[in-house]
Amino acid sequence: MATRTLMKPANALFSGAHRLSVAPMMDWTDRHCRYFHRLMTRRAMLYTEMVTAPAVIHGPRERLLGYGDAEHPVALQLGGSDPAELRAAVRAALPYGYDEINLNVGCPSDRVQSGCFGAVLMERPALVAECVAAMIEVADVPVTVKCRIGVDDQNPEEVLPDFLHRVSVAGVRHFVIHARKAWLQGLSPKENREIPPLDYDLVRRMKAEFPHLTICINGGITTLDQARALLEAGLDGVMIGRAAYHEPGSVLIGADALWGDGAGRDAFAVVEEMKPYIAAHLAGGGRLHQITRHMLGLFHGRPGARGWRRVLSEGASREGAGLALLDAALAEVAGQAALAGG
Repeated sequence: MATRTLMKPANALFSGAHRLSVAPMMDWTDRHCRYFHRLMTRRAMLYTEMVTAPAVIHGPRERLLGYGDAEHPVALQLGGSDPAELRAAVRAALPYGYDEINLNVGCPSDRVQSGCFGAVLMERPALVAECVAAMIEVADVPVTVKCRIGVDDQNPEEVLPDFLHRVSVAGVRHFVIHARKAWLQGLSPKENREIPPLDYDLVRRMKAEFPHLTICINGGITTLDQARALLEAGLDGVMIGRAAYHEPGSVLIGADALWGDGAGRDAFAVVEEMKPYIAAHLAGGGRLHQITRHMLGLFHGRPGARGWRRVLSEGASREGAGLALLDAALAEVAGQAALAGG
């Protein structure tokens, strides 16, 4: 299903796309996930999984960077800490026509630290500035940064404004701030998403201190009501991660109302619209579970959701699984909906 995009389409729908975005999530936000999410929201900015600069330079580019035109607006997130490598990676990505290139300065995983990128770069703002300057030299789209408010024993009140100043001087005008510290020693990546306390007030103060910058907030946001409140508090955008993945029907259907658009899509219609995409994937030798694993939470909280998940989880990885299995899973929800209506 990969389609190389040589030119970004001009589309008024992309205006203000960062009012809501879906976070880059390793092993989750692949091209199939993004296509599925795009059927629920025309407006939100979607992000790739993080791809390291060396992988882009030396690896299978079409597999790592390819995507479909329907995914726009879509951003590529890169990981790295070598300015020359990041410059080369951006140059390699240019023909694919992403709408934005984002540098990861927030991931706390051990393998990221060992490569000296991700959240550990919060300790090296001068290096981050060098990296983004090198990326901006060759990029034809905005270069942005996703970061934390600090790491370990750093004082975010001091570290974050200094970081924003140095990196913005290098040319970055758009930051996504995960409003938690990352503890590089002692906490797992999962714990780093949940244990360090959130500091939304600090992020709001950064927007007041740097009004010329686009400041988006990430971390602990699970509903559209929360997103709306943060936008009304003066932030430029809200990024939602795990909730958008696990409960896409609740978070992404109706999300376009944040731009003043009309009512969201119906979840049943989304499944029907996925069928041609799935059929093409299967015809090309793909497996059903490669797509349906991203769809398990679509009916979260609705009657029949458990049956939907069970049918897909148990059957989608089996040899020969196809659209008939998807219909069987959908029948679990439709049947429960009919009972509730009766």
